[in-house]
Amino acid sequence: MTESTNPSIYNVPNALTSVRFGLAIAVMVLIPSGHYLAGLIVFIIAASTDWMDGYWARKYGQVTKLGRIFDPFVDKIIICGTFIALVEVKGSGVESWMATIVVGRELLVTSLRGMIEGAGGDFSASQLGKWKMVLQCGAVIASLILLLNAENDLLAWLSFGFLWSAIALTVYSGVDYSRAAARGIRDPSTSSDAQGE
Repeated sequence: MTESTNPSIYNVPNALTSVRFGLAIAVMVLIPSGHYLAGLIVFIIAASTDWMDGYWARKYGQVTKLGRIFDPFVDKIIICGTFIALVEVKGSGVESWMATIVVGRELLVTSLRGMIEGAGGDFSASQLGKWKMVLQCGAVIASLILLLNAENDLLAWLSFGFLWSAIALTVYSGVDYSRAAARGIRDPSTSSDAQGE
């Protein structure tokens, strides 16, 4: 994704990202307040519209440096903030150590991306990172649905499965990207293989 020759940050993609940032904040307020249905709806909207700003920016040549930084930042706020919010809620299934793993992994990948791309390499999103995001979103949605139906054993097991699968893939992807980044640091000619999200 190349940056536009027009450096203006006042464009549709950045506006969409700003809206998603506002939705992320709303989710973090709604969940601890016990408004699980509203939090679920807002989370789904925020997470499912992730592709819109990037698609618009590429299609209409409105990619900016701000957008390249702000968009992944908002993605991380949505996921990390929601996991942290769920820790506060009894019965969500999300423990503090799980949220710490999610946040720690995102901080690690962000640091690796800055180091690799600062050296001229490529650390773009990979399929593994995208599947990690899908499982994390699934875990959040399943946890919120469980909170709305606390006595449902089937939902409890479904939420358990999504949550542990998300945590496992989060750890695996963090290790995998660390190895890829290490290869890129040792041999810059292979840095294009070091991908993350």
